[in-house]
Amino acid sequence: MKTFIITAIFFLSMNLGFSNNYDWGKTGHRTTGEIADNHLSKKARNQIEKLLLGNSLAFVSTYGDEIKSDSKYRKFGPWHYVNLPKGETKYSKKNGNPEGDLLMGIKKCVEVLKDKNATRENKQFYLKMLVHFIGDLHQPLHTGRGEDRGGNDIQVRWFGEGSNLHRVWDSEMIEYNDMSYSELAKNSKELSELQKKQITSGSFEDWMYESKALSEKVYASAKVGEKLGYRYVYDWFPVVREQLQKGGLRLASVLNEIYK
Repeated sequence: MKTFIITAIFFLSMNLGFSNNYDWGKTGHRTTGEIADNHLSKKARNQIEKLLLGNSLAFVSTYGDEIKSDSKYRKFGPWHYVNLPKGETKYSKKNGNPEGDLLMGIKKCVEVLKDKNATRENKQFYLKMLVHFIGDLHQPLHTGRGEDRGGNDIQVRWFGEGSNLHRVWDSEMIEYNDMSYSELAKNSKELSELQKKQITSGSFEDWMYESKALSEKVYASAKVGEKLGYRYVYDWFPVVREQLQKGGLRLASVLNEIYK
């Protein structure tokens, strides 16, 4: 009986840790994938449908999290986030994680997808990972501070229940609004072609710095132990929706460039 209890506690703690590291949650990632699907060029759409065997970007968008439970994919864990060392303001490979990070992961995905000699299996894998990583890049706390694990160590109350700042941004604000990914995508803000062009301009590093600047505002939005609820949703859910839309538009732009 004692062994059973210890084993149960072990698996419970593993599951709790896993859920804390979800990024945007399933609905958020699928929203980004759906928005991207709606902005693909005809050529990109045809190539992607062939590679994914008809599956949509929304469908494969959660793949990067689903494989976390498989030890053979453990090396990809650090690719879900990018943290600048304390006091650093500029990103470089020298101050990056030697095991890889989110920017390195995105660039590796693009490299494989552009490689004419890459196997179909590798291209399928890295396309799924690219869809996921572009989503991660737009969850601001995936560019947050390494010392608090991107807000995972900042404990708050969410409508009276224990939570943390990272989880609030990953999924709890989205879950509170109880909208499907298709509803969120369909109700994205209407943008002019000029606005879309402005959003999709720049480099991966530019997008990372933008997300990191937003992460500092997120950190300032709540204190340890603070009770978050209706007002927090009112103030910050529009920002969540904007980030999901940016991620989708930028993902489509990257894919359209790869398959031009």
